[in-house]
Amino acid sequence: MASTIRIVFFGTGGSWPSPERNVMSIGVQIDSEVLLFDCGEGTQRQMMRTNMSFMKIKRIFITHYHGDHFLGLAGLIQTMALNDRKEPLEIYGPERTVDILTRYFSIGYYSTTFPVKLYELEGNEILDFGDYTISTLRTKHPVPSLAYSIKEKDMPRIDRNKAKSMKLNSKILEKLRREGEIEYRGKTIRIEDVSNGTRIGRKIVYSGDTAPMDEMINFARDASVLIHEATTESSLEDKANEYGHSSARQAARIAKRANVDTLLLVHISPRYKDPTTIENEAKKIFPNSFVVNDLDEFIVKVKKG
Repeated sequence: MASTIRIVFFGTGGSWPSPERNVMSIGVQIDSEVLLFDCGEGTQRQMMRTNMSFMKIKRIFITHYHGDHFLGLAGLIQTMALNDRKEPLEIYGPERTVDILTRYFSIGYYSTTFPVKLYELEGNEILDFGDYTISTLRTKHPVPSLAYSIKEKDMPRIDRNKAKSMKLNSKILEKLRREGEIEYRGKTIRIEDVSNGTRIGRKIVYSGDTAPMDEMINFARDASVLIHEATTESSLEDKANEYGHSSARQAARIAKRANVDTLLLVHISPRYKDPTTIENEAKKIFPNSFVVNDLDEFIVKVKKG
């Protein structure tokens, strides 16, 4: 189980960049591992304005292939190559990922110094990456589009007094968590010997672009953080829904019914220079709602209980 889960927002706007917001891209750091969700144009420069390194990105998850969600990929990969990256990079996305990205990466004269592995997802998958899983949900959008859920695995909660009495340091405790049983100083120690209940894994859900959908409620159930698009305020929600988007109050209704801890609103239309109306509409339904700005950071706290 991770010590720290940190979310950094490199872009929070929709459709095209504006002076206020870059287009969509979100970094999730799980200890030293970085996951990138969407990669709109300008993402790599936004990353350089933070302390989250693009060279540590291990996996990229694209929600769909509208330009504001993926057109920064080629530049990011070229910069990784110019910095002599060797580690493989995995890129996941909806149907046609292999076709679209293979053609996209063939534009221009540059080569990579590392393998780029492409994977297509359909929705309703659960991918196991050891300490966490990634689940997918097909969303309501004019093109194939996915929502993603990052779920940290539940782990035994360590009783620090018991661990201290047995003189177990943090390194030994992490090994015990992973293996369940170890030999230490001539004794067999089981995780049950130092645990006290269960530490519930944190859950982060990113909606991608979508009209409101009931399936999102179960998908986001009990999430620590729901990052949901809120392209418009309610007076324009019919038009937003027609184009496969949600209003702030629709996102808030989903957050409330899903019993999430925090709702973070993104994909704000360039028409809004001041997002106060969007945030206020959401807060009326779900008080713990916030419009996120570019370069904002959010630490996902360990769940109690």
